[in-house]
Amino acid sequence: MKKNYGPIYSLPLGLWITIFFIVPTCIIFIYSFLTKATYGGVQWQFSLEGYKALANTSFINVVWVTVYISVISTFLTVLFAIPTAYYIARNKHKNQLLLLVIIPFWTNFLIRVYAWIAILGNNGFVNNILVKLGVIDTYIQFLYNQYAVILVIIYTYLPYAILPLYSSIEKFDFSLLEAARDLGATKAQAFFKVLLPNIKGGLATSILFTFIPALGSYVIPMLVGGKDSMMLGNIISRELTTTRNWPLASSISVVLTVITMIGVLLFLKLNKNNLESIKKLVVREKAGEESI
Repeated sequence: MKKNYGPIYSLPLGLWITIFFIVPTCIIFIYSFLTKATYGGVQWQFSLEGYKALANTSFINVVWVTVYISVISTFLTVLFAIPTAYYIARNKHKNQLLLLVIIPFWTNFLIRVYAWIAILGNNGFVNNILVKLGVIDTYIQFLYNQYAVILVIIYTYLPYAILPLYSSIEKFDFSLLEAARDLGATKAQAFFKVLLPNIKGGLATSILFTFIPALGSYVIPMLVGGKDSMMLGNIISRELTTTRNWPLASSISVVLTVITMIGVLLFLKLNKNNLESIKKLVVREKAGEESI
């Protein structure tokens, strides 16, 4: 009788997830129901003040801004990533192009964000060029608004969206597109009805790899965003470092975690339903072919 070594092999991963994910999440959840201490930290007295403080309109507005920026950034990032990944997968120089996608990871994250400040700032590269060309008389405020935050988020997480899509598209049988065109489908129909359903795994990974970090963004809105661009990550940082209200920061973290989980579960369910409908369609087509 063979021994089952599965639990032994999975033990290190289970310990890692427990120590560095489950335990910290439980601590944050517990802190959200405790009382604020005078000089930071918590007092071990049950309280709902952390959650009551979330009912004000300013916090609800921050939640809306966070979700709005994250959704728009994710949509645009994936929109740019699909044709880019497709082009790389069909190109004979794919290795060199993939290297260009990965190169930004070699640079410090803060340096890349500050580079955008140098490009889009009031005395930045873009404004100086436009003034010298006579297009504008005075600078344009490109930074410190939601558009700047969305732009930098797209730039930052675009490689995370391209790589899983490239992996899925490279495995795709492109003869299916030719067959669809031969059967009368347009390029758009072949793209939406043949290519996209076959790369749903990479598409789902691309969306999740973009949406989750965008939802928890802290540095980007702090450096290039304005008052209308404050996100939940900035509120959490303020409550931890300035007001030292740990229970409120923990309750906001719990809300952020719940929003993330809801978004991920809804997307996975939608993706599962789409895959099931595709499988049923394939089964019907096979049954029709057998009957013929």
